Amino acid sequence: MNELENRCLQFAIDIRLRLKVLPRNTSNTEDFKQVVRSSGSIGANYIEANESLGDKDKLFRMRIARKEAKETIYWLTILKNTNPDFDNELQDLVSEADELKKIISAIIKKLDH
Repeated sequence: MNELENRCLQFAIDIRLRLKVLPRNTSNTEDFKQVVRSSGSIGANYIEANESLGDKDKLFRMRIARKEAKETIYWLTILKNTNPDFDNELQDLVSEADELKKIISAIIKKLDH
């Protein structure tokens, strides 16, 4: 695994570990499902991009990975706003998702030229 693959993997693990401490209620449970899916999909699509069949496929997969990072930020922001006691813990995850999005965006920009 390369450095970004490891970082994406660790991020998905951190999401799952951090969610364990949040309260269990109907809205959180649904939001947990969404953020678990999207956070894991960032790394999965990055790996697929690196195993792509060509430049177009790689660019397509990278764009999906970036989309999943944006979606993860969205769900984490909802969780932050509905669980204010956990703002700091969740903000760290939002920041990491944003960093992953920026890194992937830079890769896309490089591939798109």
